[in-house]
Amino acid sequence: MIDLFYAPTPNGHKITLFLEEAGLDYNIHRIDIGKGDQFRPDFLAISPNNKIPAIVDHLPADGSGPLSIFESGAILLYLAEKTSLLLSKDLRERAHTLQWLFWQVGGFGPMLGQNHHFNHFAPQTVPYAIERYQVETQRLYGVLNKQLEKTPWLGGQDYSIADIATYPWAVSHERQRIDLANYPAVKNWFERIRSRPATERAYQQAENV
Repeated sequence: MIDLFYAPTPNGHKITLFLEEAGLDYNIHRIDIGKGDQFRPDFLAISPNNKIPAIVDHLPADGSGPLSIFESGAILLYLAEKTSLLLSKDLRERAHTLQWLFWQVGGFGPMLGQNHHFNHFAPQTVPYAIERYQVETQRLYGVLNKQLEKTPWLGGQDYSIADIATYPWAVSHERQRIDLANYPAVKNWFERIRSRPATERAYQQAENV
């Protein structure tokens, strides 16, 4: 059984996407960021950076008791290795998948997060920041589009944790002032993921907690 400490954000959705694809049993514990739940001592004990998501695996492979993990990329990699799902064992496809996973956690997510902040949440308008992060957002979608023109999925021929990590950030493309018609390979990839039954179930969780 997996305990998932969750809020319905792009990083939270990554983990429900994986868990639904893998068919793992899990319990959701809602962390209400607006109320400051992320600063509770019991949550900080498993996620010292006070961010969601985090998990506790009560049946890790080493049999040595519950194992807690924070950071969405680390959780996805852990779950993929635990289940032998959504991460190829082929050396080259595994390497490609991991580099795109790290591209997402190191660039695509943080830069799009800044785009969201300065376009929608900053207490004052900062034109330089808005322009800077909009240009970078467009560049990153271009990088994504070029890769998806070459392969159907980010890691290669198979749907993987790299796609799972990236998709939730693309869900808000309209709020990022991105028109997917300008990135046809991304649009095709996006629609294929959106139509997956596991994706529909994962996003339904956001309405249930």
